[in-house]
Amino acid sequence: MAIGALSLASNHVHAKEWSDTFVGFRYGTDFTEPSVHGKIQKEIYQLGHTSGNEYGSNFFNLDVLKSDSHDPKKDSDSGATEGYLVYRHQLFLSKVFDRSLAFGPVKEVALSSGVELNYKNTEFATRKRMLVAGPTLKFDVPGYLDLSLLYAVEWNHCGLNACQTENIQFDPYYVIHMVWAFPFQVNSVPLKFQGFASYKTAKGKDYFKQDTAEESLVRASLMVDVGQLTFGAKNKLLIGPGYEYWKHKYGAIHKPGTDTYAPTVHFEWHF
Repeated sequence: MAIGALSLASNHVHAKEWSDTFVGFRYGTDFTEPSVHGKIQKEIYQLGHTSGNEYGSNFFNLDVLKSDSHDPKKDSDSGATEGYLVYRHQLFLSKVFDRSLAFGPVKEVALSSGVELNYKNTEFATRKRMLVAGPTLKFDVPGYLDLSLLYAVEWNHCGLNACQTENIQFDPYYVIHMVWAFPFQVNSVPLKFQGFASYKTAKGKDYFKQDTAEESLVRASLMVDVGQLTFGAKNKLLIGPGYEYWKHKYGAIHKPGTDTYAPTVHFEWHF
């Protein structure tokens, strides 16, 4: 999931009407995939959009991930391509009940719902379909901090001959999802530490009738507001280093490539 657009969704809570669209790029050489031996180089192209009003917000993100030849597409020696789409909607419950729901450090409670879809042109041919819904706490901090507890239902596909089932509906599971962005400044350099962390409980048996594992994903970056530094346009052009940690990727265990420790570089252009 992307994080740049989510920052704007959280920063504009209760604004009348707003929207933001951006394109992004990420790159790293230490990505992994289950059952793939060795590291994979990936170029990740991103399109994100957020919009909202005083009653809620919408978030859309599409990542197109292009692997090198270590992660080949089906019947080819060239790298695979994956599309991953995320949509989320937040409904601010203070507007539903016409009363403040703030308490302690929490400034708003929202109902989040959405969908995640993906397709990858490898021999495995994953086709993820996931629905999520649950409450979100929005914290009153500099920048933003959201914490969600989501109930998830997922369907997927396996094109391998070794799979005992081609199309699967996993057991329902829970997702604890945290998203953050903290702007700060070092001397005259404007910076933003942003990212998300996701923890998923096990989701029953996989395509091979083996137990799945709990899954953890953290993706974070330290972005320099280059636009503000160079031509005085805040939150326009951001560049910086990042890192991705993924434990038991897709819930897989006892296979190579299920854990990722990948330094990355990030680019965002907002318009």
